[in-house]
Amino acid sequence: MPKITGGALNSRKLKSPKGPNVRPTPGRVKESLFSILAPRIAGAAFLDLFSGTGAIGFEAASRGAGRVVSVEGHRETALAIEAAAENFGLSEPVYTIVAAPVERALYRVAGPFEIVYMDPPYADPVPLQAFRLMIERGLLAPGALVIYEHSAKRILPTIPGYRGVREEVYGDVALAFFEPDNG
Repeated sequence: MPKITGGALNSRKLKSPKGPNVRPTPGRVKESLFSILAPRIAGAAFLDLFSGTGAIGFEAASRGAGRVVSVEGHRETALAIEAAAENFGLSEPVYTIVAAPVERALYRVAGPFEIVYMDPPYADPVPLQAFRLMIERGLLAPGALVIYEHSAKRILPTIPGYRGVREEVYGDVALAFFEPDNG
């Protein structure tokens, strides 16, 4: 059962829906990620795409993000995130859940976001359309950071409109950090 690893909600547990729709990010990866994000998280607008259990978005809220939007396309999983948010006492405008496929949701959410976390199913192709839409729709704040979680076995293609700034590998999990390439 995934749990929050730091901040105001530290050690709170999340119920994870059973089945292939959810692959929780390992705790040590979350802890490392939020150590990296620590200087940026306070007050930041945080977009969690392909949310799964919602753990990354909850972690961001727990650690002081000013606004978190979690996007999950699987309806039952999105309802579980909604129930957890209510249980944790999180509500709009601080915490919002959008139950829609990512590409559709990107037309419904309002930016700008300073941090975006993307964790699509590892077997899916790299969501290039989502990367493109974030730029086209003006969803990224100046200096925004986009983190893409993927299988460490995957070699990422060049992402048009972005430049890679960091990559971390934790066993089978890799985190690729991108910034919009503004020229």
